[in-house]
Formats: sequence, structure tokens, C-alpha cells
Amino acid sequence: MKIRFLFAFIGLAIGFALPTFAQQKDTPDPQLREKLVAAIKKHTDALDKNDAAAVAANFTEDAVNVEQDGPAFGREAIEKLWADRFQKVQFSNNIATPDEHSPHISTDGKQMWATGSWSATIKGKDWGPKDIKGYWSVIREGDDWKIRNLTSNVTPEPAK
Repeated sequence: MKIRFLFAFIGLAIGFALPTFAQQKDTPDPQLREKLVAAIKKHTDALDKNDAAAVAANFTEDAVNVEQDGPAFGREAIEKLWADRFQKVQFSNNIATPDEHSPHISTDGKQMWATGSWSATIKGKDWGPKDIKGYWSVIREGDDWKIRNLTSNVTPEPAK
């Protein structure tokens, strides 16, 4: 009887422990997350300043910036994309928030990526301000958060 109780108790303990271990696996390393949040802030600050060079500096030389209008390849093209955009639209109140499980790390530890949501206020010469929002994902390689591939989309307004 005591042995059955012991096995039942061990089984119950394992049953409660496994979800805890699984949850810890999905929890990002706090130091990596801090670096990610700092890099995101650096990027959103550059957007708020409407500074195309500072925006582009957050990307690797061979980065790709993919948005609803298509991709821009390389840091130079990304800087031009944002310089052109800042001529037409002023950005402010940029907020980018990583999802609760970011950053994610590949099994070999060589790649990291993150996903999240963003929001901003935009204003043109004869229109706005208008609040916009969407989702983003980034990938990086190495030890520093430089964007290698940024994908961003605008969330459509609800149908009226």
C-alpha cells in the first residue's frame, strides 16, 4: 500500500512539474530580452526623430526591410526608403512591443528572432494625424541586435 501511494505521489508530482518546466523553456533569457527592448527603443526613437540614417543604422549591411509596399534590400536602400517616407509623412508616438516569449533562439544558438506589435501616429502635409498599428518580426545573427530582416504590416481598419 505504501509503495502504491509513493508511486502515485511521484506520478502526481511529475504531472505538476512538467508544465512548469515547459513554461520555463518558453521564457526568454532576461538579459537577452533587455538587450532586445533597448534595441527596439533605439529604433522607435529614430523613427520618432524622423531620422533615416539612424533608422538604417539599426540594420545589418545586407538587411531586408519588407513592408506592404514591398522589400528594400541593404542598409543603403533602407535609408533611402525611410528618407523618402519622412519627406511625405512625419512619424511620432512609435511604440514597439515584443511578444511575451521573445527573443526566440534557434536550437543551435546561432540565430535569434523576435515578434511583436507596433503602433505610431503619422501625419502628412495636408492630412492627419492618424494612428496606425501592426505587427513586426525581426531576425538577427551574432551577439548584437542589428536587424537582418524586418517584416512589418499595417493592421487594416475595421469595416464600417
